[in-house]
Amino acid sequence: MINVAIAEDDFRVASIHEQFLEKLGGFKVVGKALNARETFRLLENEMVDVLLLDNYLPDQSGTLLLPELRRNHPKLDIIFITASTEGAVVESSIRNGVLDYIVKPVTFNRFKLALNKVVNRRQLFESNDEFNQSAIDQIFASSPTKSNSVLLPKGIDPLTLSKVEETLESLEHGINAEDLSEYLGASRTTARRYLEYLISVGKAKAELEYGIVGRPERKYYLI
Repeated sequence: MINVAIAEDDFRVASIHEQFLEKLGGFKVVGKALNARETFRLLENEMVDVLLLDNYLPDQSGTLLLPELRRNHPKLDIIFITASTEGAVVESSIRNGVLDYIVKPVTFNRFKLALNKVVNRRQLFESNDEFNQSAIDQIFASSPTKSNSVLLPKGIDPLTLSKVEETLESLEHGINAEDLSEYLGASRTTARRYLEYLISVGKAKAELEYGIVGRPERKYYLI
């Protein structure tokens, strides 16, 4: 079992990452932190193998945390999960030894690829006292991504649609348009447009669920 900590100030995003880990199996979330201060406290009090780190924490950026994390926890595997695409942030994270860098919103397949890197690298370290070139190449290898061209109606972007589908696939309890909009960083109208499109092509379904106050909520599930 690999122990994982999540440093993320948006509880909805942290919850989705936790569900992704549960679906993968072999990982245990030992704690969540909403800011940098809580992150360091969590790492001091728990045995953590992997840190899922957001760059935009409220009290300090992830890139500024990395040097201290490296000094105090040299064997910690760090996966950067952030909306930041600035070259300086990407370069700084790589030079400070992050294992992977994922741009939000995260798809389940991309998340799975990053965690597979953790497992594969740990297995290689445990099974080798010395490394030949082939084993070293495996440690540094990265997998190519695939892209598919699909004819879609106006207003439906294929990359966003893929992220919506993979998010639904990973959440067996479904998701509403509001939570999906938060995760995508888009408006509720945009999120609902993609969800309704999936229903129109027979890939998703919607059910009404009643909340605490009795108001019905439309939740979406992948078929």
